[in-house]
Amino acid sequence: MAGGLFTFPHTARYPPMFYGLRRRIGPHKEILRALWQNRDSLPRAWRILNEGVCDGCALGTRGLKDWTIDGVHLCWIRLNLLRLNTMGPLDPARLEDISALQTLSEKELRGLGRLHRPLLRRAGENRFRELEWDEALALAGAGLSGDPERLAFYVVSRGTLNETYYACQKAVRALGSNAIDNSARICHAPSTVALKESLGFGATTCSYKDLFDCGLLLLFGSDVANNQPVMMKYIHLARKRGLKVVVINPYHEPGMDRYWVPSNLDSALLGTRVADMQVPVRVGGDLALANALLKYLIEKDALDHAFIREHTNGWPELQQDLAAQGWDELCASAGLPRETIEQLGAMLAASRSTIVVWSMGITMHERGTDTVQALVNLALAGGHIGRPGCGVMPIRGHSGVQGGAEMGCAPNLLPGGLPLSTDNLARFEAEWGFPLPGHAGPFAAEMLERAEAGQLDTLWCVGSNLFAVFPDPRRVRAALENIPLRVHHDIVLNPQALVPALEHVLLLPATTRYELEGGGTETTTERRVILNSPIPGSRVPHARDEWRVLRDAVSRARPDRATALSWQSTAELRAEISRCVTPYAPIANLSMGGDSFQIGGPLLGVDGIFGTADQRARFVSHRPDPAPPVDGLFAISTRRGNQFNSMVFGEKDMLSEENRQAVVLNPADMAALTLRQNDRVRVSSETGSLEGRVRTGRLARGTVMLCWPEANVLIPSGRQDPRCGIPAYRDVRVRVEKAP
Repeated sequence: MAGGLFTFPHTARYPPMFYGLRRRIGPHKEILRALWQNRDSLPRAWRILNEGVCDGCALGTRGLKDWTIDGVHLCWIRLNLLRLNTMGPLDPARLEDISALQTLSEKELRGLGRLHRPLLRRAGENRFRELEWDEALALAGAGLSGDPERLAFYVVSRGTLNETYYACQKAVRALGSNAIDNSARICHAPSTVALKESLGFGATTCSYKDLFDCGLLLLFGSDVANNQPVMMKYIHLARKRGLKVVVINPYHEPGMDRYWVPSNLDSALLGTRVADMQVPVRVGGDLALANALLKYLIEKDALDHAFIREHTNGWPELQQDLAAQGWDELCASAGLPRETIEQLGAMLAASRSTIVVWSMGITMHERGTDTVQALVNLALAGGHIGRPGCGVMPIRGHSGVQGGAEMGCAPNLLPGGLPLSTDNLARFEAEWGFPLPGHAGPFAAEMLERAEAGQLDTLWCVGSNLFAVFPDPRRVRAALENIPLRVHHDIVLNPQALVPALEHVLLLPATTRYELEGGGTETTTERRVILNSPIPGSRVPHARDEWRVLRDAVSRARPDRATALSWQSTAELRAEISRCVTPYAPIANLSMGGDSFQIGGPLLGVDGIFGTADQRARFVSHRPDPAPPVDGLFAISTRRGNQFNSMVFGEKDMLSEENRQAVVLNPADMAALTLRQNDRVRVSSETGSLEGRVRTGRLARGTVMLCWPEANVLIPSGRQDPRCGIPAYRDVRVRVEKAP
C-alpha cells in the first residue's frame, strides 16, 4: 500500500492462467454441490432455475436470463438457496428435544428440512407438539385481539413478494396498528429516506444497461463480487467498453481486484481485472471523502453549472458549508492523504458519465442517511443523473427488499411510501373502509426495546432470524423471551424459533415463492417488477402462504374487518395494489411468468425533472464527524463471505480465502501489537467479546475486519441512525489483544 492507495502486487506475481485458481474453480464446485444436494429432486430444481424469478439478490433474473444482456446467468448464491425450495419436510422426531436442537448451527437447523405443519411450544416445555391449522389460527387470532399498541410485526425479505408485503401491512392496519416493519431496516432504509428527500425517488435512478454507457463506476461500501455476483458479468462486459471502476472500502476486496466470470470464456480463463483503484477509506469516513471530492470539483471548476442552476436547490448553502471544511480535517476524517483524494477527484472530474453505487458499507452506520445524501450531492454536482450511463444506485442484496416499504410494510409509511399525513390517511381509509392509526409505529429495533420493557404481548415474524441479525444477541434473546406469544411463519427452523417465550411459541409452515398459488411479483434494484409463476412439483402438504394466514388470523381477531381482507388470490391483491399504489398501476396487467414493467422507465430524473414537490433536486449539506483519537482502539468493519444475508453456507470465503473466524488487521497494526500471523486474539467491546486467529490483510489502519453476523456480539444495541432507525453496525470501537 503506497500513498493510501491500494495497489495490485498479488496479481503481478502469477501468470493469469494460474493466479486465483481456487477462486476460479469455486463456481464450478458450487454447481456440483447443488447437483448433489438436489439429487432427489433434480427435475423440480431445474424448473426453478429455468423458469423461476431468482430468490437471491435483487438484480433480477427470470430463469437463466435477464433484461440487460444476452447469455446465461447463474450465480453461486442462487445455487446455494436452491435446496430450500426442493427439500422435503423435517423428521417430527427431531422436535421432541429442543435442547438437542439448540446445539445445532443455523446452517444445520435449516438442513433438517422444511417445517411440515403448525407447531406449538408452551412455556416450560422442551418440545414442540403438532397442531391442526384451526387450532393454530385460533391461538394466533386470540393473540392479535388485544391492545394494538402491544403488537408488533416484522417481515423479512427472503423471497418475500410484493403481494405478501401488501396483504401483511393492510392486515396489521386492520388491527389498528402501524407496528409493522421489514428487513430494509437493517440494510437500505437510509437510502430510501435520503433519496426521497434529495431526489423525490426512493430507488435507483438508472438501469443496469447504463453500465455499458458509463465511463466511471464508483462503488462505495459495496462488495458486489460477494453479494451480487451477476453484477460482475455486467462489469466484465462494460470494462471492454472502457468502464473504469473505483472501489471505496476499508478492506481491499480480492474479488474486486480480479474476478472470474464462469459464463464468459475469456474471463473464465484469464480473469477480469475489476478495479482500477481501491481506496481504503476510514470506517465511517465516507461522508468526509464525498465532501472532499466535491470540494476538489469546486476548486477545479469541474461542475455542471447549467444543471445545478436549472434543476437543483440548496447549492449556495452547500458550497458555503464546504468552504468552511478544511482539507486537513476532511483528510483526517476520511483517513486518506490528500493526494489519493485528488487522484480520485481527477478521475471524477474527467468522467462525462458516472454511476455511484453503494450498499451496506455506507448505510449500516449511525449517519448512513447523511452519507447517502453526500454521495447524491456528488452526482448532482456533475449532472450525473437523468442521462444514459449516469445515476445513483443503492444496490439491493435481497430479492424482496425493494418492494417492502413501497407496499407499505413500514411503521411510518403507507403503500407507495406515502407518509402518514391527514390526506393520505383519509385516502386509504376511503379505499379500505376502516379507520387508520395516525401515529407511526415502532421501527424493528424499537420493537425489541418494547419487548425488553414488557410492552409487547405478541410478535409475529414472517421469516427472519432477529437473534442473528440485530446487534447484541444476548439482549435480543432476553427481549424475545419476554414476549407472551411469538409467531414465526417460516420455511425452516432457525435459532430464533428455539428461544422460549413467556407463554407460547407458535411455528407456522410457509410456502416458498415458487409454491405461491397464483404467483407473485418482486421488484428488482432497477425498479423492474417481475411476475413469478408457481413451479409445478411436490409440495409440503400443510404449508400455507403467509398472506393467507395473516389474513385469516386477523379476520378472527377483528371479524368486523374481515370483508376488507377478503382476497382469494394474488391476482386480486395485484388488482388492489394497482389501484392503491400509483407507480405500480401496471401490476394488474402481469399474467405470465416473466412478464414485467420498469417503474418510471429506464431512467429517473430525465431532463432534470425530479419527484420532489417543485420537481427540483436538493443539495443537502452535512458535516463529517472528526477522526477518532489514536487511543489503541480499533473500528469494526464487517463483511460477508460465502453467505446470503445471515445464512452462512460455508466456513471459508471463496474470494478472500479466509475462515469466518479470522480477525483481519493491517500489517502495521499487527506489528504495533506484536502479533504474528495466526496468533489467537480476543476482540472485546462494552457489549461482549469473540476470539479468532489474526490474519494480515490490506485494509485501513485502525480497522479490524470481522465476519457478520458473528461480529454482532461486539455491537451495542441502542445506537441507530436517528433519521431512519437502522442500527449502527459499524465504526464501533473495540480492543484487540492476544488471547490468554
